[in-house]
Amino acid sequence: MGRGTWGCRYELHSLLSLTLTQHPALLARQPSPTTNMVVFALLIINKAGGLIYTRTFAPGIQKLDSNDYLILAGTFHGIHAISRSINPAPPPPPSSSSTPNPSSSTTASQPAPQLPSQPPSSTAGNPTRRRPHTTGIESLESSHFRLTCFQSPTGVKFLLFTSPEQPNTDVVVRRCYEMYGNYVMKNPFYSLEMPIRVEKFDRVVAGYLVRP
Repeated sequence: MGRGTWGCRYELHSLLSLTLTQHPALLARQPSPTTNMVVFALLIINKAGGLIYTRTFAPGIQKLDSNDYLILAGTFHGIHAISRSINPAPPPPPSSSSTPNPSSSTTASQPAPQLPSQPPSSTAGNPTRRRPHTTGIESLESSHFRLTCFQSPTGVKFLLFTSPEQPNTDVVVRRCYEMYGNYVMKNPFYSLEMPIRVEKFDRVVAGYLVRP
């Protein structure tokens, strides 16, 4: 990974830390097996990188203005796209046609003639030779918080900020995605890619994430 990419990641890490460093539970953190699990915030970013939903849950978190949240969403969206392009991926599986067939005759091993209208064969058009799918950033952790990212098939990103001790954050953020599908996408008055203002979605998310 290049030096410039690490610089962008450091800037993102610093920006994410701004809203969490003033939490009293974090400032007075003592290593203890009975530390309470804390969910700090949930952000939803549309496929264009725009912030369409933000909600904080733990009291005492330092407040950010709307511009800071927009910068946070846009920065993470860009770094997430970069991480997908530079993420190492295993080589594609070899083509089945490259395996010799011992039972075939010598004449069968000759390449079949192509019609003039056919383009030359290449691996780009062969689905088995395509580059495997990469997900980008899924988790980012510091001493104060953990960021878990889930991207839906349509490109919507769900960012869940929790304490580092919070277990099963991948399950929690996927459950938030299910609520988004049930209460936002099924709402006939909601327009795609627009800010989410669905009262029932607010209630069910708060009831799920804010638990004793």
